[in-house]
Amino acid sequence: MSTVNREIHLASRPTGWPTAENFRLVETAVPTPGPGQIVVRNQFVSVDPYMRGRMNDVKSYVPPYRLDAPLDGGAVGEVVASEAEGFDPGDVVLHGLGWREYALLDATAARPVDPTLAPVTAYLSVLGMTGLTAYAGLLEVAAMKPGETVFVSAAAGAVGSLVGQIATLKGAGRVIGSAGSAAKVDRLRALGFDAAFDYHDGPVRDSLAAAAPDGVDVYFDNVGGDHLEAAIAAMNLHGRAAICGMIAQYNATEPPAAPRNLAQVIGKRLTLRGFLVADHGHLREQFVTEVAGWLREGKLSYDETIVDGLEQAPEAFLGLLRGDNLGKMLVRV
Repeated sequence: MSTVNREIHLASRPTGWPTAENFRLVETAVPTPGPGQIVVRNQFVSVDPYMRGRMNDVKSYVPPYRLDAPLDGGAVGEVVASEAEGFDPGDVVLHGLGWREYALLDATAARPVDPTLAPVTAYLSVLGMTGLTAYAGLLEVAAMKPGETVFVSAAAGAVGSLVGQIATLKGAGRVIGSAGSAAKVDRLRALGFDAAFDYHDGPVRDSLAAAAPDGVDVYFDNVGGDHLEAAIAAMNLHGRAAICGMIAQYNATEPPAAPRNLAQVIGKRLTLRGFLVADHGHLREQFVTEVAGWLREGKLSYDETIVDGLEQAPEAFLGLLRGDNLGKMLVRV
């Protein structure tokens, strides 16, 4: 085992779009576990849109990242040293201390995973937080019913692509997705979306109206802004929106211009509900059982974009914000 650990630190807080200068690669000593602790050699780490908010020094649902300290996030890796009962070197675990090569953590913060059941990366995507976000947001938060029309923004992303497929598997009448390129639109159609459009091709409101002539019952929002405004305009009476993310404004320095039609929420009796996946842990067992079954049966697909090298984690994150990824963005350490 190496004696040198590498970590990505937050060097400065971004204003607007982050840049490479906001991050720093730092070498430290590989940690030694104390009682009840393990050391994990990370194999893959996740970069996710929510991390942009944690780079700001503002109060939120999770503490902000500290300057001159390693960032964190989902990771999967191999135990290389253990002083904790039930964990042995060679075990593969899921945990929350990504953005580094070696992670020291209390064993209670690690969850064993079985690499013989699925590729280890699946536990960071379709069988992990990403998949549960899609499952809980669509089925519990938005309470989709069979026959309903579902619209998903950022539908070629890690969460959105699963939302659309789960909607179809659960009997949606029509599933519509928006994405940022012609290639991504083609991928959505290959995944079974009934309609898809590139939001660069014209006003989202017009594209959605054409794709959903009978309106929208459920909107899964990953974008906010003009997509949320378009969804409100298209939603039917008693429509529901699960507000998962608003990537359109994560890097904005001015208040967003849209949505400008929130008054329609009253007349249409709409429900716009924000949610955090952490509030839906009670669904995990049901989610894993059902999704694993769909994967085995070939009914559900998932995409990954993998960037090699921990030193490339900042660029992978910036690429995620630009929309360079198809499906889940991961870094191979």
